[in-house]
Amino acid sequence: MTQITVAALQLAFSADTAANIAKVSEAVREAAARGAQVILPPELFEGEYFCRVEDEGLFATARPVGEHPSVLAMQALAAELGVHIPTSFFEADGPHHYNSLAMIGPDGAVQGVYRKSHIPDGPGYEEKFYFRPGNTGFKVWPGPGATLGVGVCWDQWYPETARAMMLMGAEVLFYPTAIGSEPHDDSLDTARLWRRAMVGHAVSNVVPVVAANRIGDEHGQIFYGTSFIADERGDILAELGREEEGVITATLDLARVKRHRAAFGFFRDRRPELYGRLVQDI
Repeated sequence: MTQITVAALQLAFSADTAANIAKVSEAVREAAARGAQVILPPELFEGEYFCRVEDEGLFATARPVGEHPSVLAMQALAAELGVHIPTSFFEADGPHHYNSLAMIGPDGAVQGVYRKSHIPDGPGYEEKFYFRPGNTGFKVWPGPGATLGVGVCWDQWYPETARAMMLMGAEVLFYPTAIGSEPHDDSLDTARLWRRAMVGHAVSNVVPVVAANRIGDEHGQIFYGTSFIADERGDILAELGREEEGVITATLDLARVKRHRAAFGFFRDRRPELYGRLVQDI
């Protein structure tokens, strides 16, 4: 197989977990009907983006991977439709809590869990209150004719995340996201920066990138959507606006991507012996 069809979902969410899961499920079905084999929902779609405030009562909403309603629902759906669904969820592991992603395969099994490596901490995005830094390391998974790499939201700003997954064999990169307005600065609009950062990963690694964000007004925090699929040259194949709910899909020619990656020589010309400074503290 040299082609893979991928999808990103862009939706608004409420405090009603069951309604959110139903909305995602409907969008997954639409994507699958359009031929998508890997379908990416946004980050933490189980509810509103709760990290805008510090509230100890919200820890009670975390669940182990085998008990989380989002994961269980997507497992059943993946098995029914025969698709991969990278599923973001609030994970409880004993006394620890993580912003995690379960890679669910077309048989409905969880192929593995990735725990978000980079945890932001700022106005409206106070994730360090809730989540430990991930302890899984970066991960890739076998997909339908391609190796899939997934980073979660804040991971998407780090070139090291993308390059590490590429060196592990990733052939398509996916980023589920919850990002929008900056409560400390009404004049700051990061939507362009957000997209440029990931398009940069596409170009510098010669790899397609799929990004899924949420939309909507959640207690004054406005999520700006603009989900997209870019090819290995950074060209946008499909996108959504700031206020659209919907599904985007694109079919990627992996043989072409592989040729382009080889021709650019970025991996041939790497000089790892010069990069030691990258793994030292500032």
